[in-house]
Amino acid sequence: MGWLPESWQGPAARLFALRGPFRRQALTPRGLMIGFAVVHALFFLALLPTMIAGQTQGDLPLYRLWAEQAKLGYWPVLDMPWVYPAGALAPIMGAIAAGAYNYQLGWFVLMVAANLLAVLALTGNLRRRSGYPAAWYWLATVVLLAPVSMLRLEGFAAPLAIAGLVVLMRRPAVAGALIAAATWIKVWPAAIAAAAVTVASTRLRIVLGGVVVSAIIAVTVVLYGGGANLISFATIQGDRALQLEAPVATPWVWATVLGIPGSEIQQNYVLATREVAGPGAHLAGEIVGLLMPISFAVIVVLLWRARRLAAAQNRLTDQLQQKLILSGSFALTAALIVFNKVGSPQYMLWLTPIVAVGLIVAPAAWKRAAQWMAAACFLTTLVFPILYMPLIDGNPIAAFVLLARNAMVVGLFVWSVVALWRAGSETVRERGSVLVAAPVVAVARG
Repeated sequence: MGWLPESWQGPAARLFALRGPFRRQALTPRGLMIGFAVVHALFFLALLPTMIAGQTQGDLPLYRLWAEQAKLGYWPVLDMPWVYPAGALAPIMGAIAAGAYNYQLGWFVLMVAANLLAVLALTGNLRRRSGYPAAWYWLATVVLLAPVSMLRLEGFAAPLAIAGLVVLMRRPAVAGALIAAATWIKVWPAAIAAAAVTVASTRLRIVLGGVVVSAIIAVTVVLYGGGANLISFATIQGDRALQLEAPVATPWVWATVLGIPGSEIQQNYVLATREVAGPGAHLAGEIVGLLMPISFAVIVVLLWRARRLAAAQNRLTDQLQQKLILSGSFALTAALIVFNKVGSPQYMLWLTPIVAVGLIVAPAAWKRAAQWMAAACFLTTLVFPILYMPLIDGNPIAAFVLLARNAMVVGLFVWSVVALWRAGSETVRERGSVLVAAPVVAVARG
């Protein structure tokens, strides 16, 4: 600590000495629950003025509007096409149970319950000490992605995905049901389902659990007259332009920053979002629309190839299957972000649940990815909401932060695909790093 001023060295040394006791305390049930309570108490205090005023933040004004309309008899999905799958009605309607005035409070209570589910799943109801770092990582990403993490539907889908991934090998039918429930809230957990069905020897039970949940939701929607809108979420946004934060939109963001004629950042009033425009932007949107299913198919083939090799070498254990499923889930989910016309900040909550579970299954292998993912979450929050208005105005600093975040996401995607390729190319018995090598973004650093 010689680089610190002399007057600071004593206090700094004492704080450093406390690191060990704090760490030991954090890895106890009491310490973790205190941390959980502190995190959510801070969120509560930040939202308290909004709750007292009977107002809402983030996406909740729209959620509350839908809930109020539903109470009057005009339901999303049942009576109109909807941007979300039908299962999203559960948390949206649950939050209005205490009345429209208390909607923000109701949503907060549901979010606390969802995050508690994630923590308990990661730690085996607080009994699995190896899951404590993963639980802390989940809490850290919730903080890093605030306020998005507490004010959007991903806050419910992500904990369900975590719970499904944790019990995947032990209770495949339950895992299938949990992943299906998450998918019926936001579509992205379908990537986890695809990886699980490709790799797991218990795929039939996983499919059975998912089919039961899906059938219950589908039959309910059809019986109440919403059959025509059951999959409207898959088509309702098909003609939108490139959203400002999407990785593929980066060239047009910088074209706007540099003042290249014909390039601009514009408002889409129908979808209440910002989009980029300029030469080639529409074509780029069409290209990524084609690349997404192609990349999905390629990754599934790589995943199957890795599984087949492991089976041929007689080493396809439950643990190896789980490692492959996590690697495949990450690659497939990252593809949904990289090859997407949309780039909302909550998309980081698609990846962090997989990383959190990875820290349980193979902590050493996923540690570097977790660090880069945390950095991407931090930069995401810098972009939105902190630097969003300057970004819209073409501020170069804000554009550089967005560029750095998108580069990290693309780098992590490439890392995951390379890891799957190596997993299917390995000719000797499994090494600890064969499934999850160091991210290429970290390797490039030196």
